[in-house]
Amino acid sequence: MSLIRLFLIFVKIGAILLGGGYVILPIMQYEFAQKRKLVPSDDLIDYYTISQSLPGIVAANMTMFIGYRLKGKLGAIAAMFGVIFVPFWTIVLLAFILDNLVTNRYIQGVLWAVGVAIIALILLTVREMWQKSRHTLFFYLFFLLSLIALLIFKLSPINTILIFSVAGVLTKMVQRKTRREE
Repeated sequence: MSLIRLFLIFVKIGAILLGGGYVILPIMQYEFAQKRKLVPSDDLIDYYTISQSLPGIVAANMTMFIGYRLKGKLGAIAAMFGVIFVPFWTIVLLAFILDNLVTNRYIQGVLWAVGVAIIALILLTVREMWQKSRHTLFFYLFFLLSLIALLIFKLSPINTILIFSVAGVLTKMVQRKTRREE
């Protein structure tokens, strides 16, 4: 695959990527695991997970992982510029006509429909991540505790991710240590 072809694939993905990083996983799985068979689905889930824990835009982070895997550093750059190409120019264009768009009932209808589709894509991502996770006692415990932290204690998502990342590392360290002692 050439760098130009990689760039164009990500231009297409960037053009249909409404909803940001939460909806990118099903799109990437279709494009790279099912259709082209270039990246295994499990690797895409790993890239998605890592991309969420890195600073920056999830979609850009994930595209750089895929681009790097397929074509090295230049592939990462081509993929990232491809995925932001259409959104960037769309924002530039929309900035000029924003006042007319806000009150247009057809545009409001389109945005409502896109919002519904984004909810469906987010649910697909949740289902995929749930199915690929190892369902252990710690999985359910961390899930429940993080849900409580977010919904009941209104802990920020950033703090929740940081706390449970540290807790996950500590849990794995304790599990390894107890396995060695056995």
